[in-house]
Amino acid sequence: MTTHHATSSDATRGLLAALAVVVFWSGFNIVSRFGATATFTPFDIAALRFGVSGAIALPLYLHFVSPRDWPRHMVLAAVGGLGYGILVYIGFAFAPSAHAGVFVNGGIPFWTILIMAVTSGFRIARPTVIALLLSTAGLLLIGFESLFAANAGANEWIGDLLFLAAALCWAIFGLLMRRWQVKPQFGILGIACFSALAYLPVYLLWLPGNLAAASWGAIALQGGYQGVIAALLAGGFYSYAVQKVGASEASMMLALVPAFTAIGAFLILDEALGLTTIIGIVVVSVGALLG
Repeated sequence: MTTHHATSSDATRGLLAALAVVVFWSGFNIVSRFGATATFTPFDIAALRFGVSGAIALPLYLHFVSPRDWPRHMVLAAVGGLGYGILVYIGFAFAPSAHAGVFVNGGIPFWTILIMAVTSGFRIARPTVIALLLSTAGLLLIGFESLFAANAGANEWIGDLLFLAAALCWAIFGLLMRRWQVKPQFGILGIACFSALAYLPVYLLWLPGNLAAASWGAIALQGGYQGVIAALLAGGFYSYAVQKVGASEASMMLALVPAFTAIGAFLILDEALGLTTIIGIVVVSVGALLG
């Protein structure tokens, strides 16, 4: 009885953590829409993400984490920090945020389940496959107008491919965190530190930036949200959810992000919710719950 109770409690905490990630990443999409209208380059936003999170994490990481764990944390930083972050931010230069909601948050469960299927000899439960198909259909409905609009930009497909590549990086990150049983708090601190150490020198020496033209308010908003909430809190909560409920279950919850983003944009940005979007929200929610 005690073991069953503990397992149920772990599952509940894991799902609550995944739901928190949904809220954090939905806010990330909305904040990034504000950033897209400012003067930032994709490399500026990445620098703010890695610079702020790295500055917070470095003293804690050096104090709490043994050097013998650093190699694994470097690998996690390469996929869950640098790979995911840079691909997403460059993708925003080609495709709108709505595409990121579909291809990143729909791509993460797709890649996660595909990798798990390959490594397990394609022994994936039928309800999981049905849940993935439902969520994918709902995501396409939510992003239908943006994805298939007649006036879509000619280069938006480049952003879409970058978003899918970013989703693959995050899926690998989640699976490695679970396989290696890395403590979420230490893993996220390591990602922040090694991402900052690898990226900031390259950014300062060679990459195009436009921070000097941005207002302090815009810098504070992007630095605070990208560096603290998106990089540290969302990553840590997702790692915790993966370890408590499993990679496929945690990744399926991320399919709710576009739905939460659409609702948040309606409430905050006064963006209209069309019938197709509402149907998509219902379908993707059913798929996430089934998953």
